[in-house]
Amino acid sequence: MALQNISLKQLRYFAAAAEHGRLAMAAAHIHVSQSTITSAILQLEATLKTQLFIRQSHGVSLTAEGSRFYSRIRDILNSLEDTLSDTSLPSEQIDGMINVGASYTLLGYFLPALMGRFRARHPAIKFNLLDMAREKIEHAIISGELDLGIVLLSNSQNLERFKYTRLLESPRKLWTSVDHPLLSESRLTLDKIRQYSYIQITVDEGERSTLRYWQQHNLKPNIGFRTSSMEALRGLIAHGFGVTILSDMVYRPWSLESKKIEAVQIIEPIANMEIGLIWRHDAELTQAADIFKTFLIDTCNVD
Repeated sequence: MALQNISLKQLRYFAAAAEHGRLAMAAAHIHVSQSTITSAILQLEATLKTQLFIRQSHGVSLTAEGSRFYSRIRDILNSLEDTLSDTSLPSEQIDGMINVGASYTLLGYFLPALMGRFRARHPAIKFNLLDMAREKIEHAIISGELDLGIVLLSNSQNLERFKYTRLLESPRKLWTSVDHPLLSESRLTLDKIRQYSYIQITVDEGERSTLRYWQQHNLKPNIGFRTSSMEALRGLIAHGFGVTILSDMVYRPWSLESKKIEAVQIIEPIANMEIGLIWRHDAELTQAADIFKTFLIDTCNVD
């Protein structure tokens, strides 16, 4: 393979397409033309001699090879970003312990990679990381047991009790098997989706958030199965036993048995899943906690 034929721009454009699922959205996000991204991806596929994306009418999705390549490229791009951000080494190592609470979904799909990047910058800072439900995290912040909480802001009812900042907004899409009848619909609506069995995830107040956006449209899903296991949900969907609506943050294009799962945009507006950082109004954060808070805000940079 001629590595000199692969540029950093190609890798950035590939990553943007993988993360957005639509070339137009990826192009808008990184301020280039759609044709520039298309050309970069075609050149990359030619150099690697493998197909990285499946082209569909509603966007693009990664192939198995593309998914593996993306996971490696994302690490490389993150490492490069961290290296360029560290313009100088600190004169002394900052140490300390940070008490952080996070819920199931965020521990599995959001926080570990960020913590790994932070540790590379600040190896002397330690974490006391607790797996907690959102309500318990909020109580622990108020009581002072936790310095920081990583929660689904979209599930919280009393954010005024805290200082908080958004870290990520993740759009919700319909997940189906590759041969599901809904994929043939030109306009995919909740009314059409409710005609099929719906698989409901129950962790992190999943059922409550699901009913919230269905009820906004005066509709109700046809729930055929409830589960707390994301892998069980993926397997059932991939084998055609039902559909679900979940955020891009937890989407993976393959089940454990390597069966493909599609993610498709829905016509009706559905609120994004919002991930955020909370801390107590009157809390004076330790130096270590304040550095981690700043790192998360700067790295996620959603505002």
